[in-house]
Amino acid sequence: MDASNDYPRVTTGDGYAVAHYDDLGEGPGFRKVRRGLGVNAFGVNVIVMPPGIDSGFHYHDEQEELYFIHRGTVEMEFGDGSVHRLSEGSMARVDPATVRKLRNVGDVDVVYLCAGGKEGYVGRDGRLPPGEEHTVAALHRPSAAPPPVE
Repeated sequence: MDASNDYPRVTTGDGYAVAHYDDLGEGPGFRKVRRGLGVNAFGVNVIVMPPGIDSGFHYHDEQEELYFIHRGTVEMEFGDGSVHRLSEGSMARVDPATVRKLRNVGDVDVVYLCAGGKEGYVGRDGRLPPGEEHTVAALHRPSAAPPPVE
């Protein structure tokens, strides 16, 4: 899937698409990241939720979901009655059949990313172009990083 022409502020190139979530819509509600950026391997949306609003309970037939809270604070309530507070930087993984609801409990719009998929992890299939080994070593082993250039 290529990035959609419905989103003129999305920048595309040979094998990539780049955007801010505001490039995919305005106001509260869903930003269709999958369609806007042309994601094929999984479902992904950014949701903007005003204070006091909740998503309503829902579950899925097959899709496991990962939630990442970018801005604000939500309470995530599960079908078993447990409630967890998730602030900026927090994450939650939820099985498909698990009933869940998110509620904005703060005083600013919550912005969260929800990615969903099925059929499992494909494994580590990343490859390095020639000459990039030092970059990855610095990321994964900071003590192996070269000294900063001054």
